[in-house]
Amino acid sequence: MTTTRGATATDGAAVKEALRQRAADLVPDLSERAREIDDARRLDPHIVDRLHAAGLLSAANPWRFGGEGEYDALLAATYELGRASGSVAWCHAVWTQHNWMAGLWPEEFQSEYFDATGRVLCSSAFNPAGAKVEPADGGYRVRGRWNAASGCDNARWLMLGAVLPERKLGFLMVPRDDLEIVDTWFVSGLQGTGSKDIAIAEAFVPDHRVVTAEYLTEVRDAGSDRPSSALPIWPLVTLSLTYATMGMVAGALEAFEGKLRSGATSIAGNRPADEPAVQLRLSESAAELDAALLLSERSVQDMLERARSGNLPVLSDRLVYARDRAYASTLTVRAINRLFDASGASGLYAEAPIQRFHRDVHAGSHHPGHSWDVYGVHYGRDRLGLDLSPTARLL
Repeated sequence: MTTTRGATATDGAAVKEALRQRAADLVPDLSERAREIDDARRLDPHIVDRLHAAGLLSAANPWRFGGEGEYDALLAATYELGRASGSVAWCHAVWTQHNWMAGLWPEEFQSEYFDATGRVLCSSAFNPAGAKVEPADGGYRVRGRWNAASGCDNARWLMLGAVLPERKLGFLMVPRDDLEIVDTWFVSGLQGTGSKDIAIAEAFVPDHRVVTAEYLTEVRDAGSDRPSSALPIWPLVTLSLTYATMGMVAGALEAFEGKLRSGATSIAGNRPADEPAVQLRLSESAAELDAALLLSERSVQDMLERARSGNLPVLSDRLVYARDRAYASTLTVRAINRLFDASGASGLYAEAPIQRFHRDVHAGSHHPGHSWDVYGVHYGRDRLGLDLSPTARLL
């Protein structure tokens, strides 16, 4: 599915709605298969093929490689998928953010990465603690082990974090054939993401497959591609995961409301839908989801407007984005906890969507990019004029 640059640049709202609708069209079937996805502990190739066929993955490619729309269109699709399956939404978020990021690598790698079909996927594991990197002629020798590589079974490439010999954090693109996937993903939430370990005995990574975290944190010239390519990446791409968890809460609200509207009665013969306490739980959780969405949309649109105007965000702006992202995640946890608590014993059954959404939202909230304790402190220190840690400056 390719579009011209002109159509993509001038009709962003239409492209966003089209991508959102394509994702929404998949929701009924994915909802039916949600338990099957969890049981498989990975996404079936058939599901991935359907995401490809709908153009929901290649949309993130650079425009010159068939991408569509701006980053907010990708987020809208992720949100819709979250209404059906947290695992599908999470993998969509990971794969699309990485295809967008791949457009920031050197041209030589982009030509290698994006093929004629546009159907390329990349998983990632950013924690550099288990990586060993040595200099080599024309690149690096790397070995080590990484964890939590979501969607790795379906990926052709892995984006791996490592400390380079120059003592800088780097991200290395490694093809699937150069590594081993180790099945460690036996978890309580987001079970279907297949976020397994990655092991490399030894692999050569040429220079053109490597960029530094410092480079990705800088502002840059977007050239002829989508304006968001000029932005520091972390405030934008981490929001993909936030939209996945917000979509899960939307799905939980729909399931909770559907149960109430079905006329179900309690053991005492009362209709929970008639209980003011239950109505309040529904209202509070819906309000928290709306608040999370408003905070997130404000950040996204501010970033995109700055990218279009050339008034790119500085550190103080990025601290606000990170604060609001982490707080949005906090709100999703509060909302899902309230819905689950109000669901009673019926919410405990394996076939009950509410328990799956509850597990998946909690799993998503454990991502480092959603840590309120970290990003709330960063913002508070900056607002009080106190020194920031070096990690805060990589936002």
